Amino acid sequence: MKRKMITAAALAWGLAATQLVQADQATDEAAIRAAVQSYVAAYNAGDAKALAALWSPDAVYTSPDSGEQVVGREAIQKQFTDIFAESNRTRLGATTHSIHFISPGVAVEQGTAELQTPDQSPQESEYTAVYVKRDGQWLLDRVTEEDVVEVPSHYENLKDLEWLIGKWTDQDEQATVVTECNWARNNNFLVRSFTVQVRDRIDMAGMQIIGWDPAAKQIRSWVFDSDGGFAEGTWKKKENRWYIEQNGILTDGRKSSSLNIITQLDDNTCTLQSVDRTVDGELLPNIDEVQVTKE
Repeated sequence: MKRKMITAAALAWGLAATQLVQADQATDEAAIRAAVQSYVAAYNAGDAKALAALWSPDAVYTSPDSGEQVVGREAIQKQFTDIFAESNRTRLGATTHSIHFISPGVAVEQGTAELQTPDQSPQESEYTAVYVKRDGQWLLDRVTEEDVVEVPSHYENLKDLEWLIGKWTDQDEQATVVTECNWARNNNFLVRSFTVQVRDRIDMAGMQIIGWDPAAKQIRSWVFDSDGGFAEGTWKKKENRWYIEQNGILTDGRKSSSLNIITQLDDNTCTLQSVDRTVDGELLPNIDEVQVTKE
């Protein structure tokens, strides 16, 4: 019984200590966020002295333009005095994304900064700031910045197909076809995975990638299936219908072609149809229109 009481007391003490640490970190995080806002306010006021006071006495400031390092609070104040003398119309904005505590007295803040100058495009950078706690105050000690790289996106050319995002099911007495569509990173491609299940086994699976061809100025797609076949298609839209002219190679090397038609009835319902189907020039029966719904 005594051992159980000691164990319970230890667990309670550990829980209480954890809660105290979390409370302290919450207070410190709020102080760091307030320091960020004070920094922005001092910068926008052109107050180099107030801004330098937010750095530790032996801090290192690295100029994002030249890469030159300025060491110490006094040197940092002089650096910003010169910056403000050149232009006092630049405005700074900062957004904190995360704050991690390395130790009770050291924290790392990651965020995005934006400089706005009249008649110029905003300059955005991602920064990492190291803070140290001195006499109860969180002060900047190191800051590194990197320009935000803008990745081009073809979303505008593909957004008419955004309704395909989601999980779609076509089912009858013999088979179930499930298609799931998602955006790839940067919204440059739509990726559709599909499975054909006959009774309790997967008969075929594969994927389709839909993207914008900036050279041909049209939507194209590529299909790869688990049998080893592949195909390439070009997309054209007329009203609520998409016409995909597709040419492919079967697993045995024979050439195939078809005209696939997707008709959007609403955001959760469409029909699929395949006509003009050929294999090695031989005409095959059409696949009748079937309705597919989004889960």
